[in-house]
Amino acid sequence: MSNHPPLKAGERAFNVLLLLLSLGVLYEAYRITGFDLPNSAGAFPLLLGVIMVASMVAIIWGQRRHTGPETQGALDEARHFFRGHFPMPIIVFSAMAIGYLFLLTSLGFISATAIFLFVSQVYLRRGHLLTSSIVTAVSTGIIYALFKLLFQVYLP
Repeated sequence: MSNHPPLKAGERAFNVLLLLLSLGVLYEAYRITGFDLPNSAGAFPLLLGVIMVASMVAIIWGQRRHTGPETQGALDEARHFFRGHFPMPIIVFSAMAIGYLFLLTSLGFISATAIFLFVSQVYLRRGHLLTSSIVTAVSTGIIYALFKLLFQVYLP
Protein backbone atom coordinates (compact mmCIF):
# COMPACT_ATOMS: atom_id res chain seq x y z
CA MET A 1 0.00 0.00 0.00
CA SER A 2 1.28 3.45 -0.92
CA ASN A 3 1.76 6.25 1.63
CA HIS A 4 0.72 8.75 -1.02
CA PRO A 5 -2.89 9.91 -1.10
CA PRO A 6 -4.79 9.09 -4.29
CA LEU A 7 -4.93 11.77 -6.92
CA LYS A 8 -8.11 13.78 -7.29
CA ALA A 9 -10.27 13.37 -10.37
CA GLY A 10 -8.63 15.06 -13.35
CA GLU A 11 -5.50 16.05 -11.42
CA ARG A 12 -3.00 14.22 -13.64
CA ALA A 13 -4.60 15.49 -16.86
CA PHE A 14 -4.74 19.03 -15.49
CA ASN A 15 -1.05 18.91 -14.58
CA VAL A 16 -0.15 17.69 -18.07
CA LEU A 17 -2.21 20.57 -19.50
CA LEU A 18 -0.33 23.02 -17.27
CA LEU A 19 2.96 21.54 -18.48
CA LEU A 20 1.90 22.07 -22.10
CA LEU A 21 0.85 25.65 -21.34
CA SER A 22 4.17 26.22 -19.55
CA LEU A 23 6.01 24.98 -22.62
CA GLY A 24 3.96 27.44 -24.67
CA VAL A 25 4.97 30.28 -22.33
CA LEU A 26 8.60 29.23 -22.65
CA TYR A 27 8.36 29.16 -26.46
CA GLU A 28 6.68 32.58 -26.63
CA ALA A 29 9.25 34.04 -24.22
CA TYR A 30 12.03 32.67 -26.42
CA ARG A 31 10.42 34.29 -29.47
CA ILE A 32 10.61 37.72 -27.83
CA THR A 33 14.41 37.98 -28.05
CA GLY A 34 15.91 34.52 -27.78
CA PHE A 35 19.06 34.19 -25.71
CA ASP A 36 20.60 37.55 -26.66
CA LEU A 37 21.45 39.19 -23.35
CA PRO A 38 20.68 38.44 -19.71
CA ASN A 39 18.95 41.83 -19.44
CA SER A 40 17.05 41.71 -22.75
CA ALA A 41 13.28 42.09 -22.98
CA GLY A 42 12.70 38.33 -23.10
CA ALA A 43 15.05 37.36 -20.26
CA PHE A 44 12.52 37.63 -17.43
CA PRO A 45 9.67 35.86 -19.29
CA LEU A 46 12.18 33.20 -20.36
CA LEU A 47 13.25 32.66 -16.76
CA LEU A 48 9.62 32.41 -15.66
CA GLY A 49 8.92 29.92 -18.46
CA VAL A 50 11.83 27.75 -17.35
CA ILE A 51 10.60 27.89 -13.74
CA MET A 52 7.07 26.96 -14.82
CA VAL A 53 8.24 24.00 -16.92
CA ALA A 54 10.61 22.77 -14.21
CA SER A 55 7.87 23.06 -11.57
CA MET A 56 5.36 21.11 -13.62
CA VAL A 57 7.90 18.39 -14.46
CA ALA A 58 8.73 18.08 -10.76
CA ILE A 59 5.04 17.88 -9.82
CA ILE A 60 4.26 15.27 -12.47
CA TRP A 61 7.36 13.28 -11.54
CA GLY A 62 6.38 13.41 -7.87
CA GLN A 63 2.91 12.06 -8.66
CA ARG A 64 4.12 8.97 -10.50
CA ARG A 65 3.69 6.75 -7.42
CA HIS A 66 0.29 8.13 -6.47
CA THR A 67 -2.66 5.95 -7.22
CA GLY A 68 -5.37 7.23 -9.52
CA PRO A 69 -8.66 8.59 -8.25
CA GLU A 70 -11.25 6.20 -6.96
CA THR A 71 -13.42 6.31 -10.06
CA GLN A 72 -14.68 3.79 -12.58
CA GLY A 73 -12.82 4.76 -15.76
CA ALA A 74 -12.10 7.99 -17.59
CA LEU A 75 -15.74 9.01 -18.10
CA ASP A 76 -16.51 8.66 -14.39
CA GLU A 77 -13.34 10.60 -13.58
CA ALA A 78 -14.39 13.39 -15.95
CA ARG A 79 -17.84 13.49 -14.30
CA HIS A 80 -16.28 13.79 -10.85
CA PHE A 81 -13.91 16.49 -12.10
CA PHE A 82 -16.64 18.64 -13.63
CA ARG A 83 -19.00 18.14 -10.71
CA GLY A 84 -16.29 19.19 -8.23
CA HIS A 85 -14.81 22.10 -10.17
CA PHE A 86 -17.69 23.55 -12.15
CA PRO A 87 -20.77 23.90 -9.95
CA MET A 88 -23.80 25.60 -11.49
CA PRO A 89 -23.06 29.13 -10.11
CA ILE A 90 -19.65 29.05 -11.83
CA ILE A 91 -21.17 27.97 -15.14
CA VAL A 92 -23.93 30.60 -15.00
CA PHE A 93 -21.52 33.39 -13.97
CA SER A 94 -19.13 32.42 -16.77
CA ALA A 95 -22.01 32.59 -19.26
CA MET A 96 -22.92 36.04 -17.90
CA ALA A 97 -19.30 37.18 -18.32
CA ILE A 98 -19.31 36.01 -21.94
CA GLY A 99 -22.62 37.80 -22.47
CA TYR A 100 -21.02 40.93 -20.99
CA LEU A 101 -18.27 40.77 -23.60
CA PHE A 102 -20.88 40.71 -26.36
CA LEU A 103 -22.85 43.56 -24.77
CA LEU A 104 -19.75 45.78 -24.66
CA THR A 105 -19.72 46.29 -28.42
CA SER A 106 -23.42 47.09 -28.76
CA LEU A 107 -24.20 49.02 -25.57
CA GLY A 108 -20.86 50.56 -24.61
CA PHE A 109 -18.73 50.14 -21.52
CA ILE A 110 -20.80 51.93 -18.87
CA SER A 111 -24.19 50.49 -19.84
CA ALA A 112 -22.89 46.94 -20.32
CA THR A 113 -20.97 47.10 -17.05
CA ALA A 114 -24.00 48.33 -15.13
CA ILE A 115 -26.19 45.57 -16.57
CA PHE A 116 -23.56 42.92 -15.91
CA LEU A 117 -23.01 44.06 -12.32
CA PHE A 118 -26.72 44.19 -11.56
CA VAL A 119 -27.64 40.84 -13.15
CA SER A 120 -24.65 39.01 -11.63
CA GLN A 121 -25.35 40.41 -8.16
CA VAL A 122 -29.02 39.50 -8.34
CA TYR A 123 -28.09 35.97 -9.40
CA LEU A 124 -25.26 35.43 -6.92
CA ARG A 125 -27.10 37.05 -4.01
CA ARG A 126 -30.40 35.32 -4.90
CA GLY A 127 -32.48 38.42 -5.23
CA HIS A 128 -31.91 41.54 -3.10
CA LEU A 129 -32.90 43.93 -5.89
CA LEU A 130 -32.56 47.10 -3.84
CA THR A 131 -29.04 46.47 -2.52
CA SER A 132 -27.95 45.15 -5.92
CA SER A 133 -29.23 48.36 -7.53
CA ILE A 134 -27.42 50.53 -5.00
CA VAL A 135 -24.14 48.61 -5.29
CA THR A 136 -24.40 48.70 -9.10
CA ALA A 137 -25.04 52.45 -9.17
CA VAL A 138 -22.20 53.23 -6.75
CA SER A 139 -19.75 50.86 -8.45
CA THR A 140 -20.58 52.13 -11.94
CA GLY A 141 -20.26 55.71 -10.71
CA ILE A 142 -16.83 55.01 -9.20
CA ILE A 143 -15.67 53.25 -12.38
CA TYR A 144 -16.90 56.17 -14.49
CA ALA A 145 -15.22 58.72 -12.23
CA LEU A 146 -11.93 56.85 -12.19
CA PHE A 147 -11.65 56.32 -15.92
CA LYS A 148 -13.36 59.39 -17.33
CA LEU A 149 -12.52 62.08 -14.81
CA LEU A 150 -9.31 60.94 -13.12
CA PHE A 151 -7.51 58.98 -15.86
CA GLN A 152 -9.22 60.97 -18.66
CA VAL A 153 -9.74 57.83 -20.73
CA TYR A 154 -12.40 57.66 -23.41
CA LEU A 155 -14.93 54.95 -22.53
CA PRO A 156 -16.74 53.52 -25.55
